[in-house]
Amino acid sequence: MTALVEKWIEPKKQFADGNRPFSNEALWAMIIPLLIEQLLQVVVGLADTLMVSYAGEATVSGVSLDTMIYTIFIYLFTAVATGGAVVVSQYLGSGHRENADLAASQIFHINAVLSMICMAGMLLLGNAVLSGLYGSVEPPVMDACRIYLRIVVLSFPANAVYNAGASLYRSMGKTRTTMFVSISMNLINVAGNAVGVFVLHAGAAGVAWPTTISWYFAAVVMTAFCLNEKNDVCLRIRKALLFHRTMAVRILKIAVPGGIENGLFQLAKVVLGSLIATLGTAQIAANGIGQTIWSFAALVSVALSPVYITVVGQCMGAGDDAAADYYMRKLTRLTVLLAVAWNLLVLLLLPVILPLYDVTPETKRLVFTIVVIHNLFASVIQPFSMPLAAGLRAAGDVKFAMYSAIFCTVVLRTVLSFVLALWLHMGVIGIALAMGIDWTVKAILDVIRYQGGKWRSFRII
Repeated sequence: MTALVEKWIEPKKQFADGNRPFSNEALWAMIIPLLIEQLLQVVVGLADTLMVSYAGEATVSGVSLDTMIYTIFIYLFTAVATGGAVVVSQYLGSGHRENADLAASQIFHINAVLSMICMAGMLLLGNAVLSGLYGSVEPPVMDACRIYLRIVVLSFPANAVYNAGASLYRSMGKTRTTMFVSISMNLINVAGNAVGVFVLHAGAAGVAWPTTISWYFAAVVMTAFCLNEKNDVCLRIRKALLFHRTMAVRILKIAVPGGIENGLFQLAKVVLGSLIATLGTAQIAANGIGQTIWSFAALVSVALSPVYITVVGQCMGAGDDAAADYYMRKLTRLTVLLAVAWNLLVLLLLPVILPLYDVTPETKRLVFTIVVIHNLFASVIQPFSMPLAAGLRAAGDVKFAMYSAIFCTVVLRTVLSFVLALWLHMGVIGIALAMGIDWTVKAILDVIRYQGGKWRSFRII
């Protein structure tokens, strides 16, 4: 046990006196913009939920149920972008600029094609999907679902292209750029939400259109930045227009397991959404508001994950698995410390946040309970089940991350949610507990995998 603790707490001596690929200053230069960017994203999500809550609980419920479907596709685009970022990071670490440019261009190609297919499919089949999943909800909730989904699917291509560009800049460690683009995008979104909900009284559409417009703005700006040939790696239009099989396969070997993992994760949430839809409007609304605050509380783990990909990816690309090992431990310690402090702050602010929502006292009570449960797990467990898994993926150990996530999230969380929510009559509180148990088991599996060291043997490039 002592050796296991020392493994995480004590840095290796060969990195203690310098000669580290990434200095503390370089790490913080990546981390701080990512934290700010993620904070802005969840604040906008919080603002969306707050604003739409004034259109009624039916609209809040409809948008929250819709978001579960919408996010499946966002995760697919993110998986491709993340897989590409791993490949680009490793090429940067090895010093192969031409291959890095080709990989970057193929991220844009794959994501653009994938997003067009997904958009067309959902425009054709969206109503049928909603009826199949949420057919038992009240008519006003279904109306909000249909309005919101019909609009936000139009943002798929923009979201995919933005994610491609953002992942490219993060692989270079240039997170300040993505932060400033995110600030601009979110300002457009917030201003549009205010007009759509309070001026135009457009309900779900008043939130959906600003979201779509802001994604297109971000996609155009991010693409323009990626065309800059002065960067360490850049987008080549000619290479992006053509499908390069060898490089695409290399990217997809990383992206597909991540896409399957994220897709099944969100699909499990959709299944759980259909479960929540049977629990009544108060519980649906509590879950929607709770998920927004959960995103706020999970900020640290989500923000630190791209840092693992950049740092571990470049170390492994340079053939320095000892440095990758050092930074995985260093970043995990830092993530835990930041997550504990941040989640404590969110809990302290909860009595201030809840009165802002125009919902019933019963809904507020449920929100308070599930947020407390979530934050306890997010502070000390999630850093080992999310960011550490990103480090394993950056090293090329993607199949293990996929299998462990499928078992924990798709099987364990889903089964436990039905047991606790329905059979034990715990409702959304049972679903929150199932999520915490899922994270705990996955964290244990990821730590065991890291300790085993097999991740050191994988080669991507």
